Amino acid sequence: MFGLAVRFTLKDEESAAGFDALVAETLPRIRENEPGTLVYAVHTVEGKPLERVFYELYRDRAAFDAHEEQPHVQRFLQARGQYLDSTEVDFLNLADAKGVTG
Repeated sequence: MFGLAVRFTLKDEESAAGFDALVAETLPRIRENEPGTLVYAVHTVEGKPLERVFYELYRDRAAFDAHEEQPHVQRFLQARGQYLDSTEVDFLNLADAKGVTG
């Protein structure tokens, strides 16, 4: 399995609203069209209203690559920059888990 954790810091409250709307538009398409995307979880951060954390888990690197090529993901990647102050990405290798099988 292949995964990543992404921390987005948004510019301001207006940007947070725009970013959240973009996510709300994108996530249903990920659910419907990406069988290799096992987990795509979007989190708000308690006490940090301008931060969002994504946890993504894919069947393998090829499933991640297929995710990145989807039109809805390309749109998200192109549109998100207007809302962001910063982005941190950590690529993860699953060592062990409960509730996830590979």
